[in-house]
Amino acid sequence: VQAVTEQAAGYSPDAVLIVVSNPLDAMCHVAYAQAGFPRERVIGMAGVLDSARFRAFIAEATDVSVVDVSAMVLGGHGDTMVPISRYSTVAGVPITQILEPEQVRALEERTANGGAEIVSLLKTGSAYQAPGASVVEMIDSILLDKRRVLPCSVYLQGEYGIDGLFVGVPVKLGHGGVRQVIPLSLLPEELAALKQSAAAVKDLVEAMDRLSAEPAARA
Repeated sequence: VQAVTEQAAGYSPDAVLIVVSNPLDAMCHVAYAQAGFPRERVIGMAGVLDSARFRAFIAEATDVSVVDVSAMVLGGHGDTMVPISRYSTVAGVPITQILEPEQVRALEERTANGGAEIVSLLKTGSAYQAPGASVVEMIDSILLDKRRVLPCSVYLQGEYGIDGLFVGVPVKLGHGGVRQVIPLSLLPEELAALKQSAAAVKDLVEAMDRLSAEPAARA
């Protein structure tokens, strides 16, 4: 990621970087540090993908078209992601009003394990079609300045009580990348889960920094 970012930033200094490589949120930090771009122009893809999976699972559980489903997943890309069921709807109705609590919890757990489910079905390799479609969705909003609100991993500077980390939150995407970080009103337990997810991202970034520092120390 570091080498690719160096080339991309060198040849296209006005580009918007969309990071897809895992571990996603930690790799966003690598790209951000290497590129030297403003935070608006370094974005991680994961939230769009995770929310798309949540939408598909909700549509399956409620037997409706996925077109009528909206879903919101926040936090890091991994098992600490935070599906927000209150903001996930079928034709505008929150799924918490349609499904039983245990059904909602099962959908949230399936969403968090969605990547592993795909890998188990593929047998070899990793998911690629849905991530590709998610990147296209982001690029479309940026290039055409559609200003769509999509959950993306972005560098937070105090929003949601999180500072100095890439974490998935809803943002408005348009020309130049992130136009706005959208504030959601979260319940205390939802905010706590988001901060716990951010702490997991922080631990990974710090571990990555320690590993990169070891060769320099030995030298």
